[in-house]
Amino acid sequence: MSASAFLQEGAAAAQRFTLTTPRHGPANRTGSALGARAGSSLEFRDYRGYEPGDDLRHVDWSAFARSDQLSVKLFREEVAPHLDLLIDGSKSMALAGSAKLQGTLALAGFFAAAAANAGYSHSGWQLGAEAAPLGDYRHRPAEWDAIRFEHRDSPVRALADVAARWRPRSARVLLSDLLWNADPGQAARMLADRASTAVVVQVLAHADVNPPVSGHLRLLDSESDEVREVRIDAAAAARYRENLARLQGHWHDACRAVGAVFTTVVAEDVLRDWRLDPLVAAGVLEVG
Repeated sequence: MSASAFLQEGAAAAQRFTLTTPRHGPANRTGSALGARAGSSLEFRDYRGYEPGDDLRHVDWSAFARSDQLSVKLFREEVAPHLDLLIDGSKSMALAGSAKLQGTLALAGFFAAAAANAGYSHSGWQLGAEAAPLGDYRHRPAEWDAIRFEHRDSPVRALADVAARWRPRSARVLLSDLLWNADPGQAARMLADRASTAVVVQVLAHADVNPPVSGHLRLLDSESDEVREVRIDAAAAARYRENLARLQGHWHDACRAVGAVFTTVVAEDVLRDWRLDPLVAAGVLEVG
């Protein structure tokens, strides 16, 4: 199947789902139920607390005189819900002999469709040496530019690059195996900064989660091309699982600290049954 086919498969699986804003998200300020009619960019919608860098022309000085609290007026263009969907373009995302690539593409299509079901616009970004837009907000995922998994380093630099281009108070979803050497706290903070919702979905293959428990293996690092001959026994497999659990714990703690949601999915399981219960329980998705 082509990349477009997996994107379409994910979009079809999202038919009953809508993207929502968790009650305890990083900044629960974005409306998700705006009227469908077009509005002027001068159309007032809401208030929020003042943040450094805000346009002083939008400060409500009357409210300040009453409450001694600075607040700014939000207009239609600032509160219309939008999803920035981020796809890790690392080579490890295309693990040979696994469904990680296909699952990632299908999840991208799923989140874009769930966002559209909730009235969100959306933008797709691929994180490689830099952040590359996948078409524009008018394109359905199946029409996105070619998605390539060829990057050999951490996507954190690309994440920092694209952060300046995100819409304030957008929802952000990162799809990645997170198998790169970088500070989870730094990435989580960038993802959650001025966001309505921030979600990190760790996409792993069955082979990532369940390594062999015995035998001699020839391991190829998909990003450095380093080859290692190793002997696996029960103790080595246990250490691997402990290290993976430690990595996931660091990401969980980093996301919780900034109000983001963290979950892990296994690509083969997602493609089989599309059970995303943790995201429903966290308030990221609603089932219609």
